Amino acid sequence: MGLLERCQELFHTSNLYEVLGISPAAAEADIRRSYYKVSLKVHPDRAPEDPQATEKFQVLGKLYAVLNDKEQRAVYDEQGVVDEESDVLSQDRCWEDHWRLLFPKITVKDILEFEQKYRGSDEEREDLIRLYVQHKGDMDTIAAWALCFSQEDEPRLCAIIQAAIESGEVESFPAFTQESNKKKRARRKRADRERQEAEEMQKEMGLGNEDDSLAMMLKQRQQSREKGFDSFLSDLEAKYSKKSEKPQRGKKGKK
Repeated sequence: MGLLERCQELFHTSNLYEVLGISPAAAEADIRRSYYKVSLKVHPDRAPEDPQATEKFQVLGKLYAVLNDKEQRAVYDEQGVVDEESDVLSQDRCWEDHWRLLFPKITVKDILEFEQKYRGSDEEREDLIRLYVQHKGDMDTIAAWALCFSQEDEPRLCAIIQAAIESGEVESFPAFTQESNKKKRARRKRADRERQEAEEMQKEMGLGNEDDSLAMMLKQRQQSREKGFDSFLSDLEAKYSKKSEKPQRGKKGKK
């Protein structure tokens, strides 16, 4: 059974882009990120209750290999077919090992280094503006989804957004410009409570160094903001992922 048929059987669509939840115009980085997020959901270690998890994971690996190869992707986009005999698909590959090469595990040291480079960068500003527009100025949601966000960052990030509004770069949303002091205080109280809970958890486990403290903060955040934390790690793993080896050229035109 070919790749497209397997996609139909396991994911109920033979469209490779639909399996990843992206459009055919998606950039390489978006394909990579979507592949990571979808494959993570069906990873055999994370979905042991799914009897088809291993098969789905392997099919996703092959799907990504096709879309990550410029020639294979071009053939698929033009003809809607996949060359099953190409080197991309025919070579004997352990898709679990390949996946881990693409997305190495993130350590606390990686997070600390990333935070140091990320804060105040152009990338942070671009991400922040995107979140502001996407969530129409709702700072509660922006705070939950922003990478490396802490309550101490809020005045600085709000200033960046305000400057973008005043320059005409983005629309002025009432949720941001007219946010009540009550809502701001509630957000700070939540942040203080999360910090206190993390510190208590740290003491209970007898941890004391900076790495342990950060680990507890992240664990506590995972419990209280599951979606935001998953997005945080997903984006970090995508940013830290090693570039895959130069794809081998496959054969064109075979059905």
